[in-house]
Amino acid sequence: MKKRLLSAVAAALALAATGAWADANQDSLDEYREMLADGNPSELWEMSGEELWTTARGPKNASLEKCDLGMGPGVVKGAYAQMPRYFKDTGKVQDLESRLMTCMDALQGIAPDNFIKGKWGQDEMEKMEQIVAYVVGQSNGAKVKVNMSHPEMKRMYQLGEEAFFYRAGPMDFSCATCHGDDGKRIRMQGLPNLTKHEGAAAGWTTWPAYRVSNGQFWTMQHRLNDCYRQQRFPEPIYGSEVTQALSVYMAAKANGAKMATPGIKR
Repeated sequence: MKKRLLSAVAAALALAATGAWADANQDSLDEYREMLADGNPSELWEMSGEELWTTARGPKNASLEKCDLGMGPGVVKGAYAQMPRYFKDTGKVQDLESRLMTCMDALQGIAPDNFIKGKWGQDEMEKMEQIVAYVVGQSNGAKVKVNMSHPEMKRMYQLGEEAFFYRAGPMDFSCATCHGDDGKRIRMQGLPNLTKHEGAAAGWTTWPAYRVSNGQFWTMQHRLNDCYRQQRFPEPIYGSEVTQALSVYMAAKANGAKMATPGIKR
């Protein structure tokens, strides 16, 4: 196993060094990623997240076991595969992280500012990442089933599409610059075409994910914020409407695909 992994890595690095990227490289890269996925370190985040879900904490000394992710209080199995979704109690479309902020605030008394002003991988944000890993792991293998019938879901899809193609910043980039055509890549990382079902499925169903390159677990909000950073845009506020609109856009296009969360990335 280890020998095969090293061989695959060596082959991938050799090709990268020569710049000889072509379709012939894909087999080695796919083998590399397949072996990385054998023993996804995200399991450590999932275990911590499951414990946090049932642990009483915060100013109200309560657990998250009554948190409603859209399928009834406490129901986690399959919930992420049907998010983002419209929630009557908040009157908003919410993705997983936004919904967890609502639950933590209402049930545990943990204020949203802990996340909005927090830093990735630290304090309450670290706990959020662990809970996210646990919840998305409970949808692994489920089909994406985002209900687009509510008018607010349709509005958010439209907003997400506009944000996806919005060009600005010093490089005049948009999300579509990297993810609007087939066959693009950055270094070893293929860039799925998120305007098509196949590309959206490849992207949406494998995030959140563990990133081998920095040994961190990234949520979807973290992934989107880093895309904005790479475009030299100001990073969006955690839980802001634009990030959720982009999630609606991707999830709706991925409808029917099978979840493979948490994923594992280079």
